[in-house]
Amino acid sequence: MTTYGFRRRSLAAAALALALLLSGCGLKSGSPMVDDVSPGSVGQGEPLEGATLTVTSKNFSENIILGQMTGLVFKAAGAEVLDRTNLPGSISAREAIINGDADAQWDYTGTGWITFLGHADPVVDPQEQYEAVRDEDKGNGVVWLPPAPLDNTYALAISKKNNARYKLKTLSDVAALARKDPGAVTICVENEFASRDDGLPGMEKRYGMRIPAANIQKMDAGIIYTQVSESDSCLLGEVFTTDGRIKAMDLDVLEDDRNFFPNYNASPVIHLATFEKYPVIAELLAPLAKKLTTEVAQTLNAKVDVDGEDPHEVAKEWLVAEGFIEEG
Repeated sequence: MTTYGFRRRSLAAAALALALLLSGCGLKSGSPMVDDVSPGSVGQGEPLEGATLTVTSKNFSENIILGQMTGLVFKAAGAEVLDRTNLPGSISAREAIINGDADAQWDYTGTGWITFLGHADPVVDPQEQYEAVRDEDKGNGVVWLPPAPLDNTYALAISKKNNARYKLKTLSDVAALARKDPGAVTICVENEFASRDDGLPGMEKRYGMRIPAANIQKMDAGIIYTQVSESDSCLLGEVFTTDGRIKAMDLDVLEDDRNFFPNYNASPVIHLATFEKYPVIAELLAPLAKKLTTEVAQTLNAKVDVDGEDPHEVAKEWLVAEGFIEEG
């Protein structure tokens, strides 16, 4: 499963998935969290005692982990928690929050601004991007809490082995190499990234580079990581910045020094009525958000996508290790 496969789902497909979900077991279904957890540095005094809250997520590893973290923190703070994570697509979880069928999830500022609110151009500054989404989406009954440093956006990566020769640090460095030695810059990308204005064509335009068509290979996202790491057919590959395979396969991520790609900072998203009833949720989740960097996400995602661990256990182990909650 690709980390950002949900970006590429059409709204029609997502709507169909939502319709099937609603016509089946319904968004109120799920599994109660039964973990024996108690407050650590968050949740002291169990301020959610008596609350029954439903957490949801999209169906890729990172978002499931974040949803599990939220549920465990709510549980430690005294709430009864219904686990409704791993919903298909991006729209399903979004509609669950809007309709009040779920109380909390994590979403991404770029997704909110571009996909949900329909803006064509991203906001370059991450904080301004968050504030724009927060302010506009409140009218839809959605509360966006302050985001994490975690930024799950597009990037190009190169293997450390190859980069020992080229010493690339930024996309501007790639543009310079393409001008100096056009044959050296080979790149592996997904089909859609190769044709989207916010993908390869737009990136080439922003950086003033031209990659010959013969140097561009199109393939599934999962194969890109392997090709960049283990073969000489792709000097560079399209990646997502929080993907656990970046560390596992020893890749260097190149800096987008001209800020072409949108910011996709992860942010807790809460149903408005729920937040008005339990405003303490902001205090409970703020310490998590501050700790969740892109590097932390890479490590946690690798435990699931590379090592095959369970997202719930990965989330709990991290929360306990950070002292946010305690077991027992």
